[in-house]
Amino acid sequence: MKYYEQLIDKGCFTRSDVVELTGNGDTANSLIYSYKRKGYIDSVRRDMFVAISLETKQPIPTRYSIASHIAKGAYITLHSAFEYYGYANQVYYEVYVAAKTRFREFQYDGIIYRYVQPAIDSGVVKMGDGVNITDIERTVLDSINIFEKIGGLEETLRCIELVPYLDYSKLLRYMAYYNKGYLYQRVGYLLKRYQDILKLPDSFFSVCKRLAPDTKRYLYHELLLEPHIFDDEWRLYVPNNLSAVIDKGAAYIE
Repeated sequence: MKYYEQLIDKGCFTRSDVVELTGNGDTANSLIYSYKRKGYIDSVRRDMFVAISLETKQPIPTRYSIASHIAKGAYITLHSAFEYYGYANQVYYEVYVAAKTRFREFQYDGIIYRYVQPAIDSGVVKMGDGVNITDIERTVLDSINIFEKIGGLEETLRCIELVPYLDYSKLLRYMAYYNKGYLYQRVGYLLKRYQDILKLPDSFFSVCKRLAPDTKRYLYHELLLEPHIFDDEWRLYVPNNLSAVIDKGAAYIE
């Protein structure tokens, strides 16, 4: 167990990390084989390992730490970010991971790690525990942008309801990077509902209106088949009663 404590400190590591630790490639290979056989470490995927607790027999790194080490520059996003921050009503058995280098979806320890193509580059922070993750403003925008694919409108709004504050200047900066007029419509309409909770000024919504396109759009595609009304302020076809949609627990998953 000469190197076990050092591997615990790393939590997640690669063969190169073990080579650096031992100073020799053959020694590293032997150590990995021996430690895996003894249950000190486990293989997550090719050339990615985690230290195992001798007490619980479970991986020491959390799912979020593991996700942050999947690829260079990898970070947590979407519903998984809400979960990390404690703003989610449900905990999924999957983690959404963005990275410039695409990786194949895989499962480890009952958790599915799903690749998400980054929408923009800004708004990623490194937490004290080493987890790379989108900040809460980027998380909200990313989730509103593709809520149909990550659990639906209901769950996205339930997460947003738990957020105590949003920095409107960050929201506007990130939306400018997105460069999608439709996003101003979606964000303006949905966040207006939580303006007081999120402490968003009227000026934020004024900018959203100014930059939103004149085109009339549906809030989500499936709304074509459901009762809806037209919101003239945001030029969006929306549910007859958004509160009822949330209360019913209706989910819209593509």
